[in-house]
Amino acid sequence: MQEARTPAQIEADIVRRREQLAETLDEIGVRMHPKTIVGDAKARVASTVDETAGRAVVAANRLWTDVRDGLRYEDGTPRIERLVPVALVAVGVIGLLVVSARRRR
Repeated sequence: MQEARTPAQIEADIVRRREQLAETLDEIGVRMHPKTIVGDAKARVASTVDETAGRAVVAANRLWTDVRDGLRYEDGTPRIERLVPVALVAVGVIGLLVVSARRRR
């Protein structure tokens, strides 16, 4: 059985709950303010961009390492049989880009 509460206790509970409700309403007001919503959205976008950029850097670094390792022997000397075709393809692509740029002018 619960003890009967005095009017002073009931009034104190009402005051406490009003204060809690006021705090909750203030917090909701801050959270729903357009500047807060925009700021939160910007922070989420920035976080996503940072995460995506980080993944891209890791992937590019891994790709570069794999290519570099494929063009050298384990002792670090270049693998000529692989370097020559890569160099020829690079020269060909650059040549095509130059010719294409000149035709546009």
